[in-house]
Amino acid sequence: MLSIYSTYSREQRPFKSIEPGRVRMYVCGVTVYDYCHIGHGRTFVAFDVVRRWLEASGYEVTFVRNITDVDDKIIRRAAERGITTDALTAEFAKAMQEDMIALGCLAPTFEPRATEYIPQMLGLIEKLEEKGYAYHAADGDVDYSVRGFKNYGRLSGKSIDDLQSGARVQVAEGKRDPLDFVLWKSAKPGEPQWTSKWGCGRPGWHIECSAMAMNLLGETIDIHGGGPDLIFPHHENEIAQSEAATGKTFANYWMHSGPLRVRSADGTEEKMSKSLGNFWTIRDALKETNEAYGDGFGAEVLRFFLLRSQYRSPITFSSGLIEEAHKGLVRLYTALKGRKGDGQPLDWEEPYAARFREAMDDDFNTAQAVAVLFELATEINRTGSEELVRQLLGLGHILNILTNDPEKFLQGGIQDAGEEARIEALIAERAAAKKAKNFARADEIRKGLLAEGVELQDGPGGTTWRRI
Repeated sequence: MLSIYSTYSREQRPFKSIEPGRVRMYVCGVTVYDYCHIGHGRTFVAFDVVRRWLEASGYEVTFVRNITDVDDKIIRRAAERGITTDALTAEFAKAMQEDMIALGCLAPTFEPRATEYIPQMLGLIEKLEEKGYAYHAADGDVDYSVRGFKNYGRLSGKSIDDLQSGARVQVAEGKRDPLDFVLWKSAKPGEPQWTSKWGCGRPGWHIECSAMAMNLLGETIDIHGGGPDLIFPHHENEIAQSEAATGKTFANYWMHSGPLRVRSADGTEEKMSKSLGNFWTIRDALKETNEAYGDGFGAEVLRFFLLRSQYRSPITFSSGLIEEAHKGLVRLYTALKGRKGDGQPLDWEEPYAARFREAMDDDFNTAQAVAVLFELATEINRTGSEELVRQLLGLGHILNILTNDPEKFLQGGIQDAGEEARIEALIAERAAAKKAKNFARADEIRKGLLAEGVELQDGPGGTTWRRI
């Protein structure tokens, strides 16, 4: 039975959906003012796997991932570039979607943009004001009274008396308490703005997700997810405003991916930061992996790297660890080379599949699930069983890996027909040299190709090659 760890309750418990056979799932998306970084990739691959496993387990999943397209950072970046906020957000929303496709993530069922839900946000703010949780401040903003919500701080485990304002909360003179957060920002010249009963303005960051989630999924949802940096203040504030407005539990399971750090050349591990010079966009990472492992194949290597750790575990990003992930995929694809499987459906009663399911049912433990794939590969290499090939392919596809042609992946995805023909010609020359007992020339060809990163493998069926 599937069990999930909830950040809110701090315990792992059996999963029970609100509606049998259906899961309502909301994952916070990105603020589209720049390219997505590898930390975003870690979070979205993790929740893509969660969704895929729920669907493999028989659930119909309604998956919502929002786009924040109005925000202080967006306004500043658009002004710096001399373009409209609409033009900026259109550019980076498209880039984000391309990155998610490259990483093998399914498109969300709904992908709402904050600016499309202003009426719903205003209705929610008005309800909070009516219930005494929101007030129109002297500076024109509408703020949420944090101390009025008795459970504030429960998600993050923080004491309300020790809390400081969150990173996106500006302490303004009009606030009754420095911990109060803004629901509606009064208009400033040159900024995007909408009309409201409190005057022209724009929504605060936190109210956006509450309004979109409740509108698309209902007042109580099954799963709410996001990166670790969202626990406080964003998700804490979402709970406060949503539950104050409805009197109902906002989400039954709160899921958060683990932190990502970057390993430097000297071996130190630090938080990713542009100021430290260790910042990786998803596009940076894809460019490097495609150059190293073949255009079109690097994305699978990157995805495999991201899912080799259980989603809540801390993860370290480095070129060396990406290389380890590539070697792991090579091991799996080697077991599939020249084999297609027996064409039968995935058998969950088979011992390897049963252990894979046990791992995934244990809070989506992809680390243990991948270990099962390696065991399968070892057994396939030993026995040549087409039944086990079918199992390896089926289980891999659930994680959306092992979807490439094994021969091409192992060859490094070379697309240049001339380069491939050159290598094949050298292999033929080497075979002829061995037949003529010119072993020095045969060894010279082998060593020359190896120096280029091409490894030859001799077998009963002849010589094959792969990029290393």
